[in-house]
Amino acid sequence: MLSSAEQTKPLTKFVLMARLTDWVGQNWSVVRVTFYLSRSEMIPPSAVRNRTSGEQALSRFLPSSVLITGATGGIGSALAEAYAAPGIELVLHGRNEAQLAELAARCRARGAGVRTGILDLRDRVGLKKWLAEVSAHLPLDLAIVNAGVNTNIGPDGAGERWEAVEELLEVNVLAAIATIDALLPAMRARRSGQIALVSSLAAWYGLPLTPSYSASKAALKAYGEAIRGWLAPEGIGVSVVMPGFVESRMCRAFPGPKPFLWPAARAALAIKRGLQKNAARISFPFPLNFGSWLLAVLPPGISQRLVRLMDYGR
Repeated sequence: MLSSAEQTKPLTKFVLMARLTDWVGQNWSVVRVTFYLSRSEMIPPSAVRNRTSGEQALSRFLPSSVLITGATGGIGSALAEAYAAPGIELVLHGRNEAQLAELAARCRARGAGVRTGILDLRDRVGLKKWLAEVSAHLPLDLAIVNAGVNTNIGPDGAGERWEAVEELLEVNVLAAIATIDALLPAMRARRSGQIALVSSLAAWYGLPLTPSYSASKAALKAYGEAIRGWLAPEGIGVSVVMPGFVESRMCRAFPGPKPFLWPAARAALAIKRGLQKNAARISFPFPLNFGSWLLAVLPPGISQRLVRLMDYGR
């Protein structure tokens, strides 16, 4: 026989879903407008002024030189192979020398020129020195700021270790902004270039299992949105990439459910297509993107209960 708690749980879910459906119905016009804006793809004013056709405008965002940080991760390596082609120069960063060498070999086999950099992104002095050397020899058309790490509260909910939190913020936030800071002078001088910051759908609503990771990705989302408006008049595109669950070592280590899991190659293709259009936000998959956004706009009490019911909370 089911306990009273077990008998109540399905009813609780039904009541919550009924309230959610009612709220969406009452606020459908807001939902439609916000969703439309979240999927809008904008081109900087300078591109609009100078284009003679849609094809010419998009050609501004077909790069011949691409920097990818965190290139040995699932999304990073898939992006490197997606961009690898004759006439393309790739600059790949990673910390695992053997994996980076294997990736470089696969990209060269596709006809791309490849340069690699092996360094710890927490060394921001070394990072900026390396990027300055790269920029001096190769003007970068596209920088994909992808490197990131994760941590969680642990299986018993004891909490994140401070040392892990510090490392996460140094890599996910400080190193990301330092990378952009090092590349911007050259891009602004020639009034062209493109930056992609890899955030996460966790930026919409912080997950109790991964507080620091959620916070770091929300920081990247806000930073990317801010500098897009700042740099657009100078001909520089900025996109925020917000993936859901994508097959990778980091994803496998995530302690919660992983609905709508995408292969890394599929994610890379979606990102590449979005960047070609200079999309302000590249978020996927749709069901998880919409659900994550909805958690951010629902009343907090409902969102928190939904998160617990979906096994992302305690």
